[in-house]
Amino acid sequence: MQTRTDLIHDWNRLGGEFRPGQPVQFDDETLRDGLQSPSVADPSVDEKLDLLHVMDRLGIHTANLGLPGAGGRPREEILRMAQEIAKNRLRIGANVACRTVVSDIEPVVEMSQRAGMPIEVCAFIGSSSIRQYTENWSLAQMLEHTRQALTFARDHQLPVMYVTEDTTRAHPETLRALYSLALELGARRLAVCDTVGHATPEGARNVVTFVRELARQHDPSVGIDWHGHRDRDLAIANCLAAVEAGATRIHGAALGVGERAGNAPMDLLLVNCRLLGWIDNDLRALPEYVRKAAKALQVDIPHNYPVLGADAFETGTGVHAAAVIKAFRKGDQALADTVYSGVPANMVGLEQRICVGPMSGRSNVIWVLERLGIEAGEARVKAVLEAGKASKKMLTDEQVRRIALATP
Repeated sequence: MQTRTDLIHDWNRLGGEFRPGQPVQFDDETLRDGLQSPSVADPSVDEKLDLLHVMDRLGIHTANLGLPGAGGRPREEILRMAQEIAKNRLRIGANVACRTVVSDIEPVVEMSQRAGMPIEVCAFIGSSSIRQYTENWSLAQMLEHTRQALTFARDHQLPVMYVTEDTTRAHPETLRALYSLALELGARRLAVCDTVGHATPEGARNVVTFVRELARQHDPSVGIDWHGHRDRDLAIANCLAAVEAGATRIHGAALGVGERAGNAPMDLLLVNCRLLGWIDNDLRALPEYVRKAAKALQVDIPHNYPVLGADAFETGTGVHAAAVIKAFRKGDQALADTVYSGVPANMVGLEQRICVGPMSGRSNVIWVLERLGIEAGEARVKAVLEAGKASKKMLTDEQVRRIALATP
């Protein structure tokens, strides 16, 4: 029997197959950067806890729980989520976003103690010249803020990821000065940020390569993060390029939510890394992840959203559907999953679906009737096919059932 490899010539691997030097990790920003979207709702704490459990099942390594510097309810909910992780012994780790000021980091000391687990401090500061000019910052001031904040974190044994905002538009010497000081003060990870979605894949490779080499000069074990936005709709491509250049953890949010056009979509990052063979995570919980995120954030899942939208594995086009049906008739699920799909539906716990619409053929109708347990007599097939041709949209199962059963 021929395998999928025999049947598909993969031009993606023509130049050889890239394998990351270290396991790829994922940091979920849904509950922090994702909530900065102007159009989402802030979920209840119970919804946040529920999402954490699904993230854990998906093998996501860390989740950003919010900004403790905001005080009040956000701070209380961060502690509650950290306690949930510790109490249930979830594998997922916790981090929080803090400005490089001591007052933002101080609450994390108590949170870590009360939760009984380490909480990583993601200490961020703007790094581009345009931001420095706007804020009237000097490099000396930025370095002093960094020194004070990271010294406090180090003295209180808090793990630190040092984050330079707008890295992809910052000068190399500014980055060298900031990152070098952070490394001297004990930062264990350096985050490269495409804060306004400026980078192309080539730009992502260039800046990550620069930061990776800088880190290696200090300590080769330091991790490199990539945090990218979707303003030019290059977020996933940039994430993959960043990994190829040496990033060891990439950030994303469910459904790509986030400030302005949003963040890299965590769900699709996982799918792409699995298809590339970089991870072997069980992704069958992805539909649950996006459904729960959509409900909690009060956003819709676009019908044409890749892999997880309603249309992703559904076709009513006659020629395409016929090929899928022939694969099903061969009893070959893997074939049916790939003959007209770049992503195997069963990888994410879904299945290929055939429907009837304006561009359908007889095989569509027969297949749908059989799936519905209705005898596919000639008159019924003709009636349903005519209704599909006359419709402006795909027929629902209920419409097909009603037409078929009304036909002798």
